[in-house]
Amino acid sequence: MDLARFTQVSDAEWRMAPVGRMRVPAVVYADAALVRAMDEKVGEQLANVAALPGIVEAAYAMPDAHWGYGFAIGGVAAFDPDDGGVVSAGGVGFDISCGVRTLHTGLTAAEIEPVWQRLADRLFAHIPAGVGSTGSLRLNAHEMDAMLRSGARWAVERGYGHAADLERIEEHGRMEGAEPVKVSDQAKRRQRDEIGTLGSGNHYLEVQEIVELYDRKAADRFRLRVGEVVVSIHCGSRGLGHQIGTEFLKQMVIAAPGFGIDLPDRELACAPIRSSLGQAYLGAMRAAINCALANRQVITHLAREVFADVCPGTRLDLVYDVSHNTCKLEPHTVGGQTRRLYVHRKGATRAFGPGHPALPGDLRDIGQPVLIGGSMGTASYVLVGTEAGRARAFASACHGAGRAMSRHQATRQWQGRALVDELARQGVLIRSPSLRGVAEEAPGAYKDVSAVVEAADRAGLARKVAKLKPLVCIKG
Repeated sequence: MDLARFTQVSDAEWRMAPVGRMRVPAVVYADAALVRAMDEKVGEQLANVAALPGIVEAAYAMPDAHWGYGFAIGGVAAFDPDDGGVVSAGGVGFDISCGVRTLHTGLTAAEIEPVWQRLADRLFAHIPAGVGSTGSLRLNAHEMDAMLRSGARWAVERGYGHAADLERIEEHGRMEGAEPVKVSDQAKRRQRDEIGTLGSGNHYLEVQEIVELYDRKAADRFRLRVGEVVVSIHCGSRGLGHQIGTEFLKQMVIAAPGFGIDLPDRELACAPIRSSLGQAYLGAMRAAINCALANRQVITHLAREVFADVCPGTRLDLVYDVSHNTCKLEPHTVGGQTRRLYVHRKGATRAFGPGHPALPGDLRDIGQPVLIGGSMGTASYVLVGTEAGRARAFASACHGAGRAMSRHQATRQWQGRALVDELARQGVLIRSPSLRGVAEEAPGAYKDVSAVVEAADRAGLARKVAKLKPLVCIKG
């Protein structure tokens, strides 16, 4: 992306002044190298988002930003319903509430090593992964609606976990305001037997070793110690979320002129928050958030079953579970006044700092764990929300490394079998139903996650706490 379009505010912040139809500036949080590496389309998408009705402060891009549908992936924007603000399905994305959850094992890497291969094989056999993967749960109409209303709480009530899990999940495991009636029958059919499955693409379950700590106080509070092993799960709302996104984007494109909205890009199809269409989308989207929370909860249960078999006595307590690809109503201070805004985070995660009332009591004085997933074979990170971050992008941070090339380009450059063998030589066991999928997700197809995390830290979005190295990766 051309740096000449931006004014440098700091070594990790760049600002584009409003031009043309832009109502607010566009801001990118990244170092110069990361900004240059971004596709020009990121700048175009930021400018288009900045032109939407009711947008507040700025259109933001995180250090991992890359081109997406409507919003750039890694995009953040907030809208005020009192000022004609809109909700955009393209500002949430298709994989609604895709997110990361990390769990303690209490085991060291040395203790895992003798059962390393067996653990990888059992996890792969027990947790469905891949395109069209289905699980052992098949939900009837009543159970589907119950799951969409109650999320991870629904799963815990049915024996897939413990009540204590809910304290370490965003929204305490249940997104309020979900309306299953706004979810189409087709979306529900797609999800009927997909609960407890990873899906495909960049979704994974990883066994990871903590290899470095940066903030001892936060690491102690999160119970992270060098040499110990954690499990991270990255997945979302599967077919249901994709169907909701597809259906509402079509409706919003058709309805926009009737609302007097002149879209800068059809992919930014939106509706006024207070319209019946905007409210219907929010109800369906919140149901999809609950679907994703339930999905990760059931996968957690399956992982616990494997560890109980292979490593008896392992508990797998939650560190935290945080979503990206959401729109949430949150209070934020703007111009010295508190306003209730609808914050879109697409490929971005919330990063609440110390004192935020949404955090669990034992974490409130330290801040929210921010979980940054790596790309297959590369490091992941745990960060913590900061006080300074409240004033940056509505307390948001990056969510991963961000793609540097398309999946098609990746398959032309890498072969799945060769990648599996090379990563095994590096000490990372890959298990996947698709070698083509492995090639699509080659580590080299992504940005340097360490550079992305360093930029987020320097920009004040969140502070580095721990670095995690993969040992086993179950890839969708």
